Amino acid sequence: MSIVVDETRFETLVDDALDSIPDQLFSAMDNVVVLVADRHPEEPDLLGLYEGVALTERDTTYSGFLPDTITIFRGALCDFCSTEEELVHEVAVTVIHEIAHHFGISEHTLHELGWG
Repeated sequence: MSIVVDETRFETLVDDALDSIPDQLFSAMDNVVVLVADRHPEEPDLLGLYEGVALTERDTTYSGFLPDTITIFRGALCDFCSTEEELVHEVAVTVIHEIAHHFGISEHTLHELGWG
């Protein structure tokens, strides 16, 4: 089970997933960038990763930080899927999952809600 898509097509899938986020939620995101990489160097099966300070953990001392990063891993997602339709779905789930971490939603809660 694996699908091959080039970098440009994969970036389009990530952009489409970001475009599907409601404007009100998207505009609430703060100081975060979404990147695409092939694989996580230490966990090659990882689909996505949020690194930063969640909005729920920021206080008055939050200033001057580099942007939080959400990285979506093309190679791992392509390995996880066997059709482009499945890849479109998994990219969307992964993008939403990582954005949820930006909003302070835990891994446990995401799994309970079916976004794990």
